[in-house]
Amino acid sequence: MKTSKSKHTKSSELFNRYIWLVDTIYNSGESGLTFEEINNKWLRNSMSDNIDLPLKTFHNHKTAIQEMFDVNIICNKSTYKYFIDNTEDMNRGGVRTWLLNTFAVNNLINESHKLKQRILVEQIPSGQHYLTTIIEAMRDGLKMEMTYQSYSRNASSTYTFEPYFVKVFKQRWYVIGKSDKVRIHALDRIQYLVIIEEKYEMPVDLIPEEFFIHCFGIIHDENIVAQTVQLKVNSWQANYLRALPLHHSQKEIGVVDDEIIFQYFIKPTFDFKQELLSLGNDIEILSPASFREEIAIVVRNMNKNYQIESLL
Repeated sequence: MKTSKSKHTKSSELFNRYIWLVDTIYNSGESGLTFEEINNKWLRNSMSDNIDLPLKTFHNHKTAIQEMFDVNIICNKSTYKYFIDNTEDMNRGGVRTWLLNTFAVNNLINESHKLKQRILVEQIPSGQHYLTTIIEAMRDGLKMEMTYQSYSRNASSTYTFEPYFVKVFKQRWYVIGKSDKVRIHALDRIQYLVIIEEKYEMPVDLIPEEFFIHCFGIIHDENIVAQTVQLKVNSWQANYLRALPLHHSQKEIGVVDDEIIFQYFIKPTFDFKQELLSLGNDIEILSPASFREEIAIVVRNMNKNYQIESLL
């Protein structure tokens, strides 16, 4: 067998290698895998090109995985088997679970050539060009030079940007970071991006998980205050909300005429409003009155667009 591979591995390929390695060891459970067993599985993967996984490369991947995803691959000194430390943390959700669910499935699909046309997945095109570069910049604490074209502006702007964290919402990737102030940028609106050799420090008081804690979607408007929102849905729609809550604060607080009342503590942003409107007449906003009126105005305007005079 061949025993070496070009050192010029693309960063996107490296990313897929990391995910494959995490998924492979994770699926071995508490028993773990020896390096030989890992290498044998690697050789059965199309990414290997029938080339062994060098031990040094394996350890480099282990280090990168810990730095990028906070996933620790540990070796049991008595059995020489590798396993993932604190797998219960991965089972709670978050980025590590998402990475496994998304990339591991993609790798499985790539290996199951005969099934490719029978497995339909959502595409996230905005992540193909710049996501890996942004993650590398975050990992190394390096700034980026970015040219960005906002939909709300006629011309693009070029500036230095500090990437703090990334978020995906409705098939679009976003990067949150700082230029002159903290900004949220969609990756599909980036025209040019390159890492520059200029260090930055992640603000100690900026916790990504808390940044959007009272938000639905990607809008973070400091001028909008989180408040209690109550809405009423029919029993059919309630099943969907129970299975996939709109927000972590979702609570089921009562039943009125076979309709279920849900409560949230959330910022009633444009994203949240659009999500509720997408539910059509299966939902009614009860409070606060100001938010209910906002939705009512949209409904009335939609009615005018369709010229349903009997409902005016």
